[in-house]
Amino acid sequence: MGSISLSVLTAVYILAVANQTFWSRAFDYLSFVPTAFAGFIVGIFAITVAAFTTFSVKYLIKPALIFFVMVAVLSSWFTDQFGVVIDKEMIRNAAVTTHAESAHLITPSFMLHILLAGVLPSLFIIWVEVVHKPFLKKFVWNMAVIMPCLMVFVAVGLSFSQTYASVGRLHRDLMLTLNPFIPIGSVARFVFASEEDRNIVRRPLGTDAHQRSASANGKPRVTIIVAGETGRAQNFSLGGYPRETNPEMKARGVVYFSNSTSCGTSTAVSLPCMYSVYPRSDYTHRKGLETDNLTDILGHAKINVEWWDNDTGSYGVANRIPYRFLPDAADPRFCTDGECLDTVLLDKLDSWLANVKSDSVLVLHQLGSHGPAYYRRYPDDFRRFTPDCRTPEFGACKPEEIVNAYDNSILFTDHVVAKVIDNLKARQDSISAAMVYVSDHGESLGENGLYLHGAPYIIAPAEQTRAPIITWLSPDFSVASGIDTACLAAKAADPVSHDNFFHSILGLMDVATTVYDPTLDLFAGCRRSGEVVAQDMHKG
Repeated sequence: MGSISLSVLTAVYILAVANQTFWSRAFDYLSFVPTAFAGFIVGIFAITVAAFTTFSVKYLIKPALIFFVMVAVLSSWFTDQFGVVIDKEMIRNAAVTTHAESAHLITPSFMLHILLAGVLPSLFIIWVEVVHKPFLKKFVWNMAVIMPCLMVFVAVGLSFSQTYASVGRLHRDLMLTLNPFIPIGSVARFVFASEEDRNIVRRPLGTDAHQRSASANGKPRVTIIVAGETGRAQNFSLGGYPRETNPEMKARGVVYFSNSTSCGTSTAVSLPCMYSVYPRSDYTHRKGLETDNLTDILGHAKINVEWWDNDTGSYGVANRIPYRFLPDAADPRFCTDGECLDTVLLDKLDSWLANVKSDSVLVLHQLGSHGPAYYRRYPDDFRRFTPDCRTPEFGACKPEEIVNAYDNSILFTDHVVAKVIDNLKARQDSISAAMVYVSDHGESLGENGLYLHGAPYIIAPAEQTRAPIITWLSPDFSVASGIDTACLAAKAADPVSHDNFFHSILGLMDVATTVYDPTLDLFAGCRRSGEVVAQDMHKG
């Protein structure tokens, strides 16, 4: 077979087999102008043939075409099964994921897909004998294919430019699913960005931070931050979801901010973003790395800060504070196959609280509702909603079974957060306590064919961007800090976001610094004057 023929055949195969989502969206968005849709098919085919023919050179063609096939087939599995877009941030997520987390995605169906759609065609490319021309003739023949293909691509684009421009503005997700070009480009962007990150010099921030005063009641202030994982607001009964998924928190009188949005749609973006001083509109991965974060500024204020992790790490947030990765202990009471139930976060909590002597902040990073193995996130006695999907292969489950499993994971998160509150209540004689739960992002459960999370924010559905914020203050913390919880509850329906988190925690811990913005502090608008607080303390 000639090298150009093999390139064209490979292009046809990849476009036909590994781009189901891409062509489905193209038809949905362009079928109202059949000629534009037909032109789109021709243009995409032409540019793909041109790209593949560029590698039609002896010793290069087979490795290149096999690479294109395997990348396209691998990416298509996640795009077609879950609606995932393989952008730079998704590559970043993959780069930092744990073995236990990634293992849930390596299912028998996935392996069969890779074997049939990727390995077998690759073996054919290896097997076929490619007939090569001398170099100069090869160059001429390749250019005789590449140049007309590029001309066709440009001609089609110009012929239907108005239609394509209009569709592109309305449906930015269309080109983001084209395999293998988008995944390859995303990997390249990630690699280049990672190389640039190596030269980052961190800039101190908030070094003027200090606590305005000691706690008014003489007890150490303690704030426990529960960093939730993949808890979407739509499935929290505290926000009106018809199923009772939050009975325990409801019984403890928490304040639920019902209109809260996340900084990103993946942990790798949202977690460092919410701990940074930057709002979502101004945050970048680089800025997060080169600037002190919330934990650093609390440290500048001489507040003890610790991070206990049951997820995939702190993504740089806890690099300069005491850090414990709990799955490393492999405690059989909580852990199997490298993952632990979130009750592992509670195991040493009471003893930690018993030893608190000064103002402290403890971050508990949950595994929460991380998919696709939702059923692994809760014990059997929390299987309230059944039948629940008991496999990470969503194709083997009915939609309602997937939702049942997810809701059970939210129910278990409710239990874990409630137990954190109970531990704080039990130590009210020695500490003034507050709890803040904040989910990093939401989750798609099949709406519009999307599953999991990580969609580019500009096209992400509300299911992935609405992330709950929940607070609880002990009575003496509320009085000592002058925060009116009734006022807080009255404002809980106001729009809030991860932009508020940084400043709200500083406010809770009474930290003064030039980087603190009271307009972004969720509690600032409900604080009473110092004189009123003193009167309340005297009455108490």
